[in-house]
Amino acid sequence: MSISARPLRDLDDAGWLAAARHLPSPNCDGRPQGTAIELIVIHNISLPPGVFDGDAVIDLFTNRLDWDAHPYYQGIRGLEVSAHFFIRRDGSLIQFVPCALRAWHAGASNWQGRERCNDFSIGIELEGSDDLPYTEAQYASLIPLLQSLKQAYPIRAAVGHSDIAPGRKTDPGVCFEWERVRGLEG
Repeated sequence: MSISARPLRDLDDAGWLAAARHLPSPNCDGRPQGTAIELIVIHNISLPPGVFDGDAVIDLFTNRLDWDAHPYYQGIRGLEVSAHFFIRRDGSLIQFVPCALRAWHAGASNWQGRERCNDFSIGIELEGSDDLPYTEAQYASLIPLLQSLKQAYPIRAAVGHSDIAPGRKTDPGVCFEWERVRGLEG
């Protein structure tokens, strides 16, 4: 089943979405000159894995994570990553990086023969894991976000992290309902 929703409005020239809570991340930089935003990469994240509703993801993306707060964090100590958007389980939308800048979300990646997907993509993190369904509230936020991004930029496709880093990444996982966003992915 596909959801029809109105796109979000008020995406400014830098790519900050008025409807999102803004928590600027230092983990970004400029896109290569003349690079069009053509791809959306959908991820999932929870910290520690399988734990939702805390602030650890926010702290990770803003370089404030207490590496000693959980044993899992020792394995990611010093990681500097971000995404443009983060959609919590309750559907709340947080933006860390304006779309005009390159967020550090894709890592080593390749889409249709083009490497370095961070250069030409927007990263959307869903609070979740590969093996749990996403919430109705998340889809209710994701769909208008995808519509808005597609209207603002020459988006050609939306893919999973697993599609651009096969063998290395598995998100958004088998529980992501691609049919819910069909027609919005490019």
